[in-house]
Amino acid sequence: MSLSVVIVGGLHADARRATVARLLADVPDGVVLHHDLATAAAGTVVRTVRDAGGVRSAGEAPLIDDCACCALREDLVPELRRLEDDGTTRLAIVELWDSVEPKAMTEVVVAGGLTVTGVITAVDPALLLPCLGNGDDLAEVGLAAAATDRRTVADTFARQLEYAPVLAVVDSPEADDEDRELLAQLHPTARRVPVRGGHPAADASARAYASGTSPGPSELATAALAGFDVEAAAAAQHPACALLPAEADAHGVATFVWHRDRPFHPERLYAALEDLTCAAARSRGRFWLADKPDVLLHWDAAGGALCVESAGPWLAALPDAAWELVPPVRRAAAALDWHPEHGDCCQHLVFTSPGLDRDGLERLLEACLLTDAEYAGGRDAWKRLPPAFDTLLEV
Repeated sequence: MSLSVVIVGGLHADARRATVARLLADVPDGVVLHHDLATAAAGTVVRTVRDAGGVRSAGEAPLIDDCACCALREDLVPELRRLEDDGTTRLAIVELWDSVEPKAMTEVVVAGGLTVTGVITAVDPALLLPCLGNGDDLAEVGLAAAATDRRTVADTFARQLEYAPVLAVVDSPEADDEDRELLAQLHPTARRVPVRGGHPAADASARAYASGTSPGPSELATAALAGFDVEAAAAAQHPACALLPAEADAHGVATFVWHRDRPFHPERLYAALEDLTCAAARSRGRFWLADKPDVLLHWDAAGGALCVESAGPWLAALPDAAWELVPPVRRAAAALDWHPEHGDCCQHLVFTSPGLDRDGLERLLEACLLTDAEYAGGRDAWKRLPPAFDTLLEV
């Protein structure tokens, strides 16, 4: 029997457990593999394998360089191989621990030669805004995956949410239309599958499917087995070609897309960073600084904190011979933004939030661009502008 692997993650632990339980009930011959990183303080990661009848096995994996996530990486593929070799497991449900991000683990599994058929992030819509607004370090809330883990609750949850093509959305009585709209705007291309754990009709349907009397699997099981393209998923998150949300405005939630073909003045943008970062629950995209005109910069903000980093050169800065080494999806994204004078260099930032002040945000962003006189000075003059971002970029 060929083994399929589905990755289920998310900081919303109750929603994640409900999703895993639903999958386990829906898919015959399925097992759950879970590594509990909460035991890392004792020097080990606890591994459990369970099926619908309960725990089948348990064990421990020692930390590697004081890193629980590293232990998970080393232990995950061998355990999945054992499940594949036993010949009785149809689906391995890898339930990630709270702060583990699905992208890294999915790539580990695929690199190990196994087949990932689905990546799912479980979400409680009522907890969406509290998570995106939480700028606490994971270490402060006991969710760090290593001693050197400097991630925050907000940025970790944002990446968990945006990487997965399937969102398992639990039926939360505390959630309202604003919560559900925020989820839809943050990841508009995701397949949102409702999960109603413990519902008698759902349980009966699962038993009927397992016994062969039902016409087919549940929507969640179908999504888990639909197939997953790890390269396309990585490209969709890369700042140069990310699938960013489009303009939207409903139920008090708005997404503002700002696209310009003129660089930022480094000092004016730096002075506005706090206001821009706090203007929305989530903002991301790529941007262009005048003093670094050849560098594509990544904007990634959540929880009132901003991460800025270089994502390499704009395509316009590369020699023609190097273009053949660039993935087609990157070339296609650049073509959409291509300008006759400066190629793919541009501003493409997206802000999503309840109560978004679109007009104020637009005015602030526009004020950070080069003026007509500054723009006319050309690249040599731009490069002489004060390098306000060098500290952020650790140049």
